[in-house]
Amino acid sequence: MKKLFTLLVLLTCFLGTNAKEIVDAEVDFSTMADGSAIKFYGWGAADEARARLSIKNGCLHFESTEATDPGWACQFFPIGGFTPEVDVVYTLHFKVKGSVAQNISALGFGQTPYGQFPITTEWVEGTFDYTATVDGNGNAPSGDVLFQCGDYVGEFDIAYLKITHEGKEQRPVTWQQWITNDGQSIIPNVATESKYMGDAEFGNWPDWALANNDEGYNINWRGDRTGEICAWALTMGTNFQPSVINDDSDRARPYPCPIEADPADPTNHVFAVHVKEIAPIDDNNPETDDAASVAWSNQFWLQSPQGWKSGTQVKIKFRYKASTNVSAGTQVHKKNPSDYLYWNAVGDVNFTTEWQEFDKTITFDSNTANGWSLAFNLNSDETNGRTAPIDFYFDDLSWETMVLDEGLFVASSNSTTGIEYDFDTATEFVYDEESDAYVATVGTVGKKDTWVNEVMISTIRGNDTSFKGATIKPAGTITGDDEDNWQDYVPGSSYKIKLPAAGVWKIFVAPVDLTENPEATEGSGQILFMKLEGEAAKEPVDIVTNPTVNIVHGQERQPTAAEQPADEEAGTPAGTGQVWDNQFFIVANRTLQAGEETVIRFKYKASKEAKTSTQAHNGPGQYVHWGAIGDVTFTTEWQDFEKEYTIPNECDGTPHGNDGYNNDFKSFAFNMAEIKDACDYEIKDVQWFLKADINEQGKTPENLINATGDLNFYVKEGAGTNPYVVSGIFNITNTITGSDVIYNLSGQRVSKDYKGIVIKNGRKYVVK
Repeated sequence: MKKLFTLLVLLTCFLGTNAKEIVDAEVDFSTMADGSAIKFYGWGAADEARARLSIKNGCLHFESTEATDPGWACQFFPIGGFTPEVDVVYTLHFKVKGSVAQNISALGFGQTPYGQFPITTEWVEGTFDYTATVDGNGNAPSGDVLFQCGDYVGEFDIAYLKITHEGKEQRPVTWQQWITNDGQSIIPNVATESKYMGDAEFGNWPDWALANNDEGYNINWRGDRTGEICAWALTMGTNFQPSVINDDSDRARPYPCPIEADPADPTNHVFAVHVKEIAPIDDNNPETDDAASVAWSNQFWLQSPQGWKSGTQVKIKFRYKASTNVSAGTQVHKKNPSDYLYWNAVGDVNFTTEWQEFDKTITFDSNTANGWSLAFNLNSDETNGRTAPIDFYFDDLSWETMVLDEGLFVASSNSTTGIEYDFDTATEFVYDEESDAYVATVGTVGKKDTWVNEVMISTIRGNDTSFKGATIKPAGTITGDDEDNWQDYVPGSSYKIKLPAAGVWKIFVAPVDLTENPEATEGSGQILFMKLEGEAAKEPVDIVTNPTVNIVHGQERQPTAAEQPADEEAGTPAGTGQVWDNQFFIVANRTLQAGEETVIRFKYKASKEAKTSTQAHNGPGQYVHWGAIGDVTFTTEWQDFEKEYTIPNECDGTPHGNDGYNNDFKSFAFNMAEIKDACDYEIKDVQWFLKADINEQGKTPENLINATGDLNFYVKEGAGTNPYVVSGIFNITNTITGSDVIYNLSGQRVSKDYKGIVIKNGRKYVVK
């Protein structure tokens, strides 16, 4: 036993000390000609940010003489572009100096609320840590870091930014190139002579690719052969198609991008887009300069031969230049070029008059799943992209994807005994005729040390990140003892399925048949969990009461538009106040699934009588649904509130528009600006727990908030502010000393809340 113990210690030390720093993203601003390569957020916020950002003395330079209203009207992503792993600690390295010492808001890796990025009046090189958290429904968050700095008045410079984490390198993968330079077809059912390739040297498009229909527009744009044409273009005045938008409007439609000789080297052929007419597109009012429509009035598409499922990692390569320095925004589109899917692709691409090479790996997620093409909005640069004709050139186009196993696979873990996920050896589901489903078993009957209490089920195997990105999420409650308890499932990136007890589990999966249900979501179906042996269901626990006294100093708000309609004759604008200018949030310890029944209780009073409305949110400030626990009317005397609340079907985990989060429920939001006056609100003795018959005896299957502390409570005081922890503004700046660093058995640094076997100071511990 002594020798075995010594071996374990040596193994533990080895895993801990062999964790290496892995660079996830890095930006050297000195290599940028200007700030157009920065990825911006939203139309209005992007315009405000672009006006304040530039590259100066090799740094990202921000300069503002006045604050924006609201403060979040200036936002941008200075770094990111990767998919973080949940529960892993990521470190942001920076060097910054400003004319004014002030924190600016920064958000990343699923963190709520916003953290505070420190700016000082001297050059400072520092770091702070993010723990990547799920985005509300178990989905992995984006690796983009969003800065909000509309309230910063002055100048600051950022010399560099880098994101790293400590862990092991993933095993090498094989990449499949989908656009070749040798003319050899690699697409099923496409002949070699079609010469599907990204090098324009093949001469010109074949006749079938250029054919038009009787109405005069390209017949392939909405046809089955869309994916065989690797480069598409749209220019104003070319390839009009009648009545696409409405009966009175002709619109330019995509067509195979022209192939021409490179003006600087006639021996080289390129894909060329000549933007000759730069004009707004607005069918309802042609005289209106619709900035959003102008941005994509001329476009280019790097087209893929197929759509890519969630979790697929794609390497995009191409060469590019233009007749002038200009930037172009990018989007992900569906099978038909111009069929918009998602606004966030690879950020803005900064063109110069010299050839540049683009090489970036992106991961398709729930927002971009089944995306086919990378779309360039050639008029999105307001400064340089709309005032004169511009020639854009592209060449050597290439999509590459990882060669991975496809099907259904399950990996498992046990947070109590320390069994870690091993995605490389994930068990493949096998079709079973009797149940008409795919079946897999995790754990071994008769071997307690193999029992598991958590699984991840994916449609991809062969790369950890890809496996996590293509996981599925059940919609109901898992029991394990009812063979009729089939429940729906949907895609859910990085979703961990928590089982009700550790044991040996047999899992049945029946994917949806898209040929019979063409309207169904790809990657959805039904799933059943049956426990073959294992622990008994967990005993109920006492209902806990959190005694924290939460005080919200509601500020007087401006009139709402309903209270103060616009009056053109008097020159009075509409009111800008909102009933959510002051808010209070009660946040659950986990995401709740649609259909779960809960009970909420608390005591409440205010400095004056005031009605508050309530909403269902994901994270604080991430609105999902208007229906929550109804209106709560405060008085100057303490009252007791109690209500049963069933999570509504609207909180089903589907993407919430283009906001980057999903329609899952995690927070109650109280709108505390229903009245215009300033008012102090108090809420204390909060209970929130799962409903069951045992509740009458003061027991519950699960408490949804902590018994002590204020981490379940957030406030928002005043228009334009962001939610923050009741006890004070949350600060993400964090210094972790060597003695505090912990690792999992894969050598990755993890947060202090990580469950399972961890390594700290070279020793192994089980964290329950």
